[in-house]
Amino acid sequence: MADISVVLPSILQPLAGGQSILTTPADGAVTVGFLLDSLAGDYPVLARRLRDETGALRRYVNIYVNGDEVRRLRGLETEVAAGQEVVIIQSVAGG
Repeated sequence: MADISVVLPSILQPLAGGQSILTTPADGAVTVGFLLDSLAGDYPVLARRLRDETGALRRYVNIYVNGDEVRRLRGLETEVAAGQEVVIIQSVAGG
């Protein structure tokens, strides 16, 4: 069984115990939604930062699977295979 790696930006790392990469085991393809659900059990504050109360991705959160933004694919239904990398980017605004 291989792992799926989830890469977090520095702004989200404190919500995941200071980790920059989270791994979750996968014995086959899973969806991005399933992956986020599995992370939510260990990191509920991180989960709330990524998804709203309806379960949708927050507008300022971008998730990439193999370099492709999931909103341009199948959204939370985008499949991630074991061994692939998921990158989460949170937009930061300021002025």
